[in-house]
Parts: sequence; C-alpha cells; structure tokens
Amino acid sequence: MNRLLSTALAASVLTLPLAAAQTPASWTAPRLSAATYVILDPKIEGNPNLVSAEQRASILAAMKRDSAGAIKRRYPKATVTEKASTPGAIEVRPVFVAPRALLPWAKLGARLEFRLPEGQTMVLSETFGISVLLRHQAEFVNYLYDQLAARLP
Repeated sequence: MNRLLSTALAASVLTLPLAAAQTPASWTAPRLSAATYVILDPKIEGNPNLVSAEQRASILAAMKRDSAGAIKRRYPKATVTEKASTPGAIEVRPVFVAPRALLPWAKLGARLEFRLPEGQTMVLSETFGISVLLRHQAEFVNYLYDQLAARLP
C-alpha cells in the first residue's frame, strides 16, 4: 500500500502551455511571489455523486478557500482577491477529480489551473490515494492544495 501511495504522490506533473514549447518568462518565483491572484469558482470532475449536495457545496467552498490559502502560504507577499476584473491578475481555478467509486485502490486528483495575464495557461496536478483522504479527513482539501503550491517556482 505504501508503494502504491508513493507512486501516486510521485505522479505530479507540471504541464506547460500547449501553444508554447517552453515555460513563459513570467512563470518565475519573483513574479509569482508578488502577483495578484483571482481564485475562480472551483469545479469537480469525475463522479460528483459520491457525496451529497450539501457535502459537495462544502467541498467547493473549501477548494476556493484552501487553494487561496495555499498560494498565500507559498507566497506571503502575494495578493489574493475575489475580484475577477482585477487587471494583471493571475486567474486560478481549483479542480478536484473524484474517483468513480470510493475503493481502496481508487485515485483522487487535484489541479490548479493558472491563467496568466499574457494568455498562457499553466497547470499543476497531482493524484492521491484514498488513504490520503482518510488520513487528513477534514483537512484533506487544504493538504491537496498545499502539496500543489509547494511545486510552484
């Protein structure tokens, strides 16, 4: 089981923009640490029916709050806002990928999709085993986005 979990945790990926063969010049630690981020409405992919509508609403709220918190912990001088019309802001969409069923071998996924002001999109994603959900319980979403934010430049 530990081997399966470590394999899942090692399966993180940084996806480069499709239109470019290299990382955008603005995708640097100095730029990102001083940026303004707008957290867009999160979305759930996969099987959303594993939880009730009330639980789903709670998860979506946690995704928005915890992804903003993860970015702020990674870059304390960054600004996080909910104003979608903020000029020059990096738009961030948190995504949770639910498994088809809650089985011990099922995988969960998390993504942060960054839309840069210049138009490129950068994606951080990672898969996790169900055991991570069980271990972190109420702090699971926070843990997911902290793991992704740690991979930012």
